[in-house]
Amino acid sequence: MIKIYVNEVPLILASAEEAKAFSPSKTLIKSRYQGKHKYLYHFIDNLEKGKKVDKIVLYSNKFDQLKAHFWDILTVKEAAGGIVVNDKKELLLIVRDGYWDMAKGHIEEGETPEIAAIREVEEETGLKNIELGEFFHTTYHIFRNKKDKRVLKVSHWFKMHSNDVEFTPQVEEKVEKVEWISPEKAKELKPIYRNILDLVEKVQSNSFDLVTEKI
Repeated sequence: MIKIYVNEVPLILASAEEAKAFSPSKTLIKSRYQGKHKYLYHFIDNLEKGKKVDKIVLYSNKFDQLKAHFWDILTVKEAAGGIVVNDKKELLLIVRDGYWDMAKGHIEEGETPEIAAIREVEEETGLKNIELGEFFHTTYHIFRNKKDKRVLKVSHWFKMHSNDVEFTPQVEEKVEKVEWISPEKAKELKPIYRNILDLVEKVQSNSFDLVTEKI
């Protein structure tokens, strides 16, 4: 199952078995994928236009085909970032272009996701002492680029640890603020991207022991 945010609304791609957990309602659309690309455009268009639903679930007995077709209609960009915690179990969050977020960025040619994640956290926050942990989660969202083309951003997140308290926000990347915040308070921040809220909630519900690895 893959959750992809479109205009801050989750569009879920699921197998037929996974879809059984969802019941259609006035605010939840559940639909079997018909195998045609235009079918996918229909749901993305509706969410971009602000259709008032809480969730859309597209499912298929051929999940791999559903995912492949979805990836085919979009430009896919890979990114990596850090879920950074300190000894107080606080999370490192940034304000980017007016929204609460976490440090991440594009994976450059020749980089592994781990190296890109460390580099982006260092560049966007000014942290100098970062310990890299294991892979944590992948998030997905769709946006339009400067050419008005749809892009699927696939962001790979890694556990990290630091106790630095001096920050240098990367203003050229529209980073306005860097701050340590408890997960409880992070869930109350506004405005904040929903995929970032998902990460905060996942941190709360999972053990966050740091397992280091070499890069």
